[in-house]
Amino acid sequence: MRSVDLSAATWRKSSYSNPDGGQCVEISDDFAAVVPVRDSKNPRGPVIAFPASGWSSFVSAVKNGRLSG
Repeated sequence: MRSVDLSAATWRKSSYSNPDGGQCVEISDDFAAVVPVRDSKNPRGPVIAFPASGWSSFVSAVKNGRLSG
């Protein structure tokens, strides 16, 4: 997979994150082909970049309760 320059990425907290600061996931909508995801408690830590279509499928599964914990 090719490298993505995230230096200018704009991050937002996922609407599914805990509002109390516990389990917080941030994503960037700045890229067409990938969706970078990071832990908001560690903004300089690792980033996982999902293919945009895979991220869309994942979000749909969460919204529709198709994932079990």
